[in-house]
Amino acid sequence: MTSDEQALAASGSGVDWSGVRERVAALRDAPFAEKVFGARWQGSGHDFLLEPSLSEAELTEVEEQLGVILPSDYRTFLLKVGAGGAGPFYGLFPLRRDGQGWHWSKHGKVRSDNALLGKPFPSVEERARWSEELDAREPVKDSFSDEQSYLTAYRAWDDEWEELNDEMTAGAICLSHEGCGYYTWLVVTGPERGTLWEDLRACDGLLQPLSAAGHRVSFGEWYLDWLAMATSQACGR
Repeated sequence: MTSDEQALAASGSGVDWSGVRERVAALRDAPFAEKVFGARWQGSGHDFLLEPSLSEAELTEVEEQLGVILPSDYRTFLLKVGAGGAGPFYGLFPLRRDGQGWHWSKHGKVRSDNALLGKPFPSVEERARWSEELDAREPVKDSFSDEQSYLTAYRAWDDEWEELNDEMTAGAICLSHEGCGYYTWLVVTGPERGTLWEDLRACDGLLQPLSAAGHRVSFGEWYLDWLAMATSQACGR
């Protein structure tokens, strides 16, 4: 890491993660642990288990491979708490290394595709413009001489939508599954770096920032708020 990159990694890392791993583990034996959403859903869930934490050398390797500096509160979480596991909704997708390198393991079997991670996270205005432009190019059946030509053009247009959906979350990490195909993303590039976004596109919803009291929510705030709520629920308070 260059000196500038080291300063970026360290800046804003004031979240106190001390004791968090132990607090999460203690919830496994809490009297109402099953009431915490995503913890023990139909015999599955994160069960308040956390992956081992990463070393500084491993985290440096992650950032060098991915070509990004992770937001400081998530970075220190990986170092001091764990590389994934217990957390909001169905937990945090773990950051792991295999023969192909570092990746986030989605649902335990799908490797994250990090090809777009270093690109700038698009603004709301950019995403809206891209959608409008692609919508305007939708093939019109009456413009084609036969059914097959129309279907071929429509499939090509539909494939563009798939590519655009990926571009919508360039510069962001898919961190957590909320259920029903909804996800939480952590932005790692651009002006929105360090903020969390809720992805409701599976049911024609929006990709929108998480906010509280008029400000964007950071990873540290999101995780610690979940831990406080989970503790209250699991202990019957």
